Amino acid sequence: MEQKGCTFATVKDFHLTVIKLESVDLAVIGGGAAGFFAAIRAAEINPSAKIHILEKSGKLLSKVKISGGGRCNVTHDCSHVSQLIQQYPRGGNALKKMFGAFKVEDTVEWFARRGVELKVEKDGRMFPLTDNSQTIIDCFLQEAKRLRIQVHLHFPVNKVKAEEGAFLLYSSKDNVLRAKKVLVATGGHPKEEAYNWLRETGHSLSSPIPSLFTFNSPANPLRKLPGISVPKGLVRIEGTKLQYEGPVLITHWGFSGPAVLKLSAFGARWVHEQDYTFVIHIRWVAVTSEEELRAQLKAYQQAHPKRLVQGHPLFELPQRLWAYACEQAEIYPEKVWAEVSRKSFNKLLECLFRDRQEIKGKTTFKEEFVTCGGIPLSELHLPQMESRLSPGLFFAGEVLDVDGITGGFNFQHAWTSGWLAGSHIGRSLAEI
Repeated sequence: MEQKGCTFATVKDFHLTVIKLESVDLAVIGGGAAGFFAAIRAAEINPSAKIHILEKSGKLLSKVKISGGGRCNVTHDCSHVSQLIQQYPRGGNALKKMFGAFKVEDTVEWFARRGVELKVEKDGRMFPLTDNSQTIIDCFLQEAKRLRIQVHLHFPVNKVKAEEGAFLLYSSKDNVLRAKKVLVATGGHPKEEAYNWLRETGHSLSSPIPSLFTFNSPANPLRKLPGISVPKGLVRIEGTKLQYEGPVLITHWGFSGPAVLKLSAFGARWVHEQDYTFVIHIRWVAVTSEEELRAQLKAYQQAHPKRLVQGHPLFELPQRLWAYACEQAEIYPEKVWAEVSRKSFNKLLECLFRDRQEIKGKTTFKEEFVTCGGIPLSELHLPQMESRLSPGLFFAGEVLDVDGITGGFNFQHAWTSGWLAGSHIGRSLAEI
């Protein structure tokens, strides 16, 4: 479906390089989701402000482009702030006030006012009606053009220095920009060295490590069943209270799916300390207790004593996954239920309820890398998103020590933090 209300701009409408820029009111470092959202908000509040977005690469809004398989998972249908903040392993109660000021409904309305309607899928994820991330990108570029926001590619900032009530931004010997206000929206990065220039501003860093990754299981026989999944499994990390329920997917390298990704987010620090070598238990069936599962298996065994066990999968499990569970219990293709020993029965139950799998390593999603770590929220004035250590310096998005689980939550934080920072910057520039 076509979106209304936008005459689309393109990246070609913006500068590719920049040398010896004049002084500006606001410099936004990072041409991603949070950076654009903040710049647009600041420009709306203060239309006369001279605002520049500085992007180190040759691409804008790259995570928006690839999010949701190219559809852009804009946000999540979660109207209650108390429920929303539970989807963030890091950020905690600090997010409550932020989401109170700009929540999911505000995001939906923001895009709708610009001709981009969102739809809700069964799992709560929200996408543009077009199912195309380019719709979101085009909307941002058009807004930037309409508001006369200057966007510059290939402008990496490697130093920010406070000077006489403003900031000097250094990119190279010939690229120096003076700005009254600075917003850092550079996103997350897996290497600590990437944050060194921010440390020079006086800020500390919660060490960046991966969040939202899949589990590798090199010696696992289930790797022969890639693509098989269950809609409501449960994955628990042995020796901890960390567990998550949801779809579980078997891959060529191990395990993925929402349950695994969410577990990796909440357990990011712990599994990192274990060097990504640990044990998980997978519940393949949607039951509430081991007793319930035992009762259901026993009832079926008594009702169908002459039926081949492997030939009739239970609990709506895929045939090959059911066969795997049977083989783990030494129940081979020719066996009927009447021939299943107590030992094999218990092994089958164990495999279905807590299949023990050794994990050795992880797989992250390269460009979709999500970071656990960043600039601590305690070093900011919330909800203005302004530095406590360097007034006039602001932060938004994944550069902060905030990360959400999969499902649109990381973008919602980008919109919220960008809107808050942009609002305060726009108002404060008007007062200068």
